[in-house]
Amino acid sequence: MNMDENKEINKNEQNPNSNSKNNKRYKYKNRRKKLADSLQNENDTPKIDQNSNKEISENSENKTEKKKKKNRNLPSKLTGNEDWQIALAECIEANRVSHENRLRPLKYNNSSEHKIRITPLGGLGEIGGNISVFETNKDAIIVDIGMSFPDGTMHGVDIIIPDFDYVRKIKDKIRGIVITHAHEDHIGAVPYFFKEFQFPIYATPLALGMISNKFEEHGLKAERKWFRPVEKRKVYEIGEFDIEWIHITHSIIDASALAIKTKAGTIIHTGDFKIDQTPIDGYPTDLGRLAHYGEEGVLCLLSDSTNSYKEGYTKSESSVGPTFDQIFARTKGRVIMSTFSSNIHRVYQAITYGLKYGRKVCVIGRSMERNLYTTMELGYIKLDRKIFIDADEVSKYKDNEVLIVTTGSQGETMSALYRMATDEHKFIKIKPTDQVIISAKAIPGNEASVSAVLDYLLKAGAKVAYQEFSEIHVSGHASIEEQKLMLTLTKPKFFLPVHGEYNHITKHKETAMKCGIPERNIYLMSDGDQVELCQKYVKRVKTVKTGKVFVDNQINKQIADDVVIDRQKLADSGIVVIIAQIDKTTKTLINKPRVFSYGLVADKHDHAFSKDMAEVLGQFFINVKDEVLNDPRFLENQIRQVLRKHIFRKIKKYPTIVPTIFVM
Repeated sequence: MNMDENKEINKNEQNPNSNSKNNKRYKYKNRRKKLADSLQNENDTPKIDQNSNKEISENSENKTEKKKKKNRNLPSKLTGNEDWQIALAECIEANRVSHENRLRPLKYNNSSEHKIRITPLGGLGEIGGNISVFETNKDAIIVDIGMSFPDGTMHGVDIIIPDFDYVRKIKDKIRGIVITHAHEDHIGAVPYFFKEFQFPIYATPLALGMISNKFEEHGLKAERKWFRPVEKRKVYEIGEFDIEWIHITHSIIDASALAIKTKAGTIIHTGDFKIDQTPIDGYPTDLGRLAHYGEEGVLCLLSDSTNSYKEGYTKSESSVGPTFDQIFARTKGRVIMSTFSSNIHRVYQAITYGLKYGRKVCVIGRSMERNLYTTMELGYIKLDRKIFIDADEVSKYKDNEVLIVTTGSQGETMSALYRMATDEHKFIKIKPTDQVIISAKAIPGNEASVSAVLDYLLKAGAKVAYQEFSEIHVSGHASIEEQKLMLTLTKPKFFLPVHGEYNHITKHKETAMKCGIPERNIYLMSDGDQVELCQKYVKRVKTVKTGKVFVDNQINKQIADDVVIDRQKLADSGIVVIIAQIDKTTKTLINKPRVFSYGLVADKHDHAFSKDMAEVLGQFFINVKDEVLNDPRFLENQIRQVLRKHIFRKIKKYPTIVPTIFVM
C-alpha cells in the first residue's frame, strides 16, 4: 500500500460518510462558513462617528478607491470554495499523483525472496569481449559471447576470447545462449565456446547467419542444430527466464535489446544501441516496447555506456549518405571505401551512390564479402548481383566506373586496404587519382595502425577522406540524451551501466542520477563481480575468476599464456644464446664459447659483447663447485643468473638467456 492510499484511508476514517472528493468539498464549505462569520463580525462592529472623524473617513475612502483600481488589473482568484475552484485543486492533486505513479510504477514487494544474480565475465573495463551470466538458483543463461583485439604487446595474438572457467562450474544450470546482435565483440568467441560446450543459441536470423559462417570456418557445421531463431515482440521461455527481443538501432542490422522477465522482476539489457529515428531500413528503435515495460515496472536496467561523454544525440546513419553523394559527384577516379565489415547499412549506402554515378562494385576482403552476401541471402538488403565485379576485373573498367568496398578501416596489416596501400595487393594498386574514404573511427588502441595506413595512402598520392568530414562516419552508440531517454522510458529501480571502460560507466552513473535514480540504487561492476538483485537491494555477493585467452586466428587455436609472456620478454629485452664446452677436471673452457644475441645489442657490437660474455663465463667456471658440474640443469640455471646480473649492470636489460653447456 502506498502513501497516497494511506492518506485516502485516513480521510475516510475522519469522515466515513463521504468519499475523498466529498471530503475536499466539506473542507471548503467549512472555510466558507468561517469567512462568512468573519464578515458578519465586521458588520456588527460599532460605526465611527463621521462628524468627529471626517479626515479619517476621507483617507479611508481614498485608500479603498486605490485598492479597487489596483484589483481591476489582477486576474480572478483561482483558489476558493466555488465548485470550479475546487475542481482545479482536485485536478492538480490528481496530476501530481499520476506523475509519481508513472515515474516509478513498480510496486515493490519487499517480502519477496526471489533473487537473480548477474555476473559479467568480459566487456567491462574494456571495449569488447562482452559476455554475462544471468542466474537464478535453478537456471542460468549466457548473454553474448564476444571477442576483443590484442594490443601491441601481445605478439602473434590475433584475437582474445574470455576465460570460460566460471561457465564450467555452472554448466549444468545453463539453459541457453542469448545474443543481442552480430558484432564481433558479441559473437566472435561463440565457435571457441562451442568447441567445449553446446547449448541452444537464441538470436535473430542475421546473428545466426553470421555465427553459421564462423561455424563453417571452424568445422562446426553439425552444431548448427542448436540454432533457435527468434522473432521480435515475442516472448520465449528459457528455463526460469521469459525473454523478449526488442528492436533497437545500432551500426549493424537487426540488433536487439532484451527484456528478461524473472520472478525477481524484469531486467532490461539494452545491448549496443542508439536511438535513430531515420534508419536506412526504416525500422527505428521500438520505443513502444521499452515504454511498455517501463509502465509495467523494471527492476534493473543494464545500458550501453560507450558514448557516455558525448553530449546531445548521435547522428542518424542516414546522415552519411549526402556526404557520400558529394564525394562521388566530384571524384573522377576510382572510389575506395573502407569501413567495418559488419556495418552493412554503411556499405549499402556507398553502393547505392556508386550505382547512382554509374560505377561497378568490387568487394574485397573475406569478412566484407561474407557479411554482405549473408545479408543479401537473408533478404535484409536487395542488390542485383550483376553490379558486382571481381578484383581481377577492375582493370577492365575506366577509373570513374569503379567503386571498391574493402576492409582495413582499423589499419590491420593483413587487410585488403593495407595491402593496397603498401603495393602488396595482387590486383589493386593505389593511384594518384584514387579517392579513398575511411568511414570509421579508430578503435582505442588502433590509432597508430590507422595513422600508418593513412601515411601509405597519402604517399601513394591518393586523396583520403577521413575525420575531416564530420558526417563521413557516425557512431552506433547512444549519446547522453539518448541514454537519458532510455532511462526515462524504462524507469528502473536499479541501474547497472555496462559496455565500456570504468570512466565510461562512471559518467553514465552521473547521467542516471540526473534522471532521478538514487545513487544507492546504482552499482558499477567490474568483470567477475557477481551482483545479486531483488526488490529490496542490489549488492555484490562475490567475485568469480575471469581472464583472457589468446588465440592465433590463422590456425584457430589458443596460445598458452606463458608463450605470450615469453614473446613479450623477447620483444622487450632480446635473447642471448650461449654454447660452451668445459673440462670437468680443470674447470676451463675447452674452446671459445659461441655467443648469439638478438634484440639486445647492435650488430657492430656483437664481437665485443661475445668477448665479454666469454670472460664472465670463464671466471664463473674457475670458481664453480664440483657438485654443480654434476647437475646440468642446476649448472645452466646458475649460468643464467650470473649472466643476467652482468648484462643488467652493463645495459640495464634482463634478456632471455639460453645456455647450452657440455661438461667433458
